[in-house]
Amino acid sequence: MDATIPIVSLPYEITPQAVKAKLDAGEAVALIDVRETFEHRLSSIADAELIPMNNVPQSLQHMEGLADERLLVVFCHHGMRSMSVVNWLRQQGVENCQSMSGGIDLWSLTIDPGVKRY
Repeated sequence: MDATIPIVSLPYEITPQAVKAKLDAGEAVALIDVRETFEHRLSSIADAELIPMNNVPQSLQHMEGLADERLLVVFCHHGMRSMSVVNWLRQQGVENCQSMSGGIDLWSLTIDPGVKRY
């Protein structure tokens, strides 16, 4: 009898609280901001890398490399664009990625009120 172990993939979304817990625990996490440059100038999360959504296809190789070493947490303003990016990345074979639910707005409300809301 073949006792294969089913592969369990990561959920597509992760809460800001879970992201903060991973960061606080020193887990390897790469924060990827897929908002536009003007949005990033208004408000940002420290140490997040800006890769605007329309630049993600050109950055695929870079993101694949990051995902080989750490969890990619993709975020935008409210979580819609980041979910689209995570869906696309997974279609390209990048499994080690999640969308931060509620985006930078929920991060500001629940984790760091110093991050400006807009």
